[in-house]
Amino acid sequence: MLRSIFLAAAILSAVSTIFASVALADDAQARRELLPTGALRVGVGVGPAKTAFWSVKDPAGGRPSGVAVDLGAQLAARLGAPVVHVAYPNSGELTEASGKDEWDVAFLPVDAERIKKVDFGPNYYLFVSTYLVAPGSTIRTLADVDRPGVRVVGVENTTTIRSARRTLKNAGVTGVGSGDALFELLRDGRADAVAMGREGLETLAQRLPGARVLEEHFHATGVAPAVPRQKSAALAYVSRFIEEAKADGTVRRILDVHGIKGSVAPPAAR
Repeated sequence: MLRSIFLAAAILSAVSTIFASVALADDAQARRELLPTGALRVGVGVGPAKTAFWSVKDPAGGRPSGVAVDLGAQLAARLGAPVVHVAYPNSGELTEASGKDEWDVAFLPVDAERIKKVDFGPNYYLFVSTYLVAPGSTIRTLADVDRPGVRVVGVENTTTIRSARRTLKNAGVTGVGSGDALFELLRDGRADAVAMGREGLETLAQRLPGARVLEEHFHATGVAPAVPRQKSAALAYVSRFIEEAKADGTVRRILDVHGIKGSVAPPAAR
């Protein structure tokens, strides 16, 4: 019997060694995929308001500041590598750059079109998109938005504008290149409604007294870490990182720092 116990212990030890070796090999491959330049290049969208995706330029030094920036810094620290932030004016351009070897990881809203171009890990945040209307607007509901002659604007090639175009049958939808342009169009009376995630719209509304964010929403999705296609070890590593960051409170703390009040996505959320 004693011999059987020793044999079982030896088998368990051998299996543990094998699994540890596989994990080390997987992590080594992940490092090669995530750090081809030696630094972790984090793609970030820079816009007019902080959200779980959008960052803003720090007024002091012009560097990006936001949730994605901080998550990227945490991931770089875990890898023991320096971090470089690669800024884009919108999530569409960031996504398109995934095949150009410009960034190694990003934190993006998930949609069916984007899944064709990048690989996503689990969601870390869930958000909804709705509309911001100008002061004095008679628009109160989603149905009011979808009327002939209503001018809706959104950032081109993004999850939100694709959903707005799918759901609006009568209103006109125009895409622009940045979130700042959306605000200017609404402020100057050249648009009737701005389509964006609720958190970003609530921040924009503070810059235009009397503007209102509609209560209803027309789109709901998640924000998740993303890597360029065909980098399976990188995806597994980043997925493990974000799940642990959700579980240990890191994601919640980062959201709080940047004033994002929504809930952290549940474990393994897709």
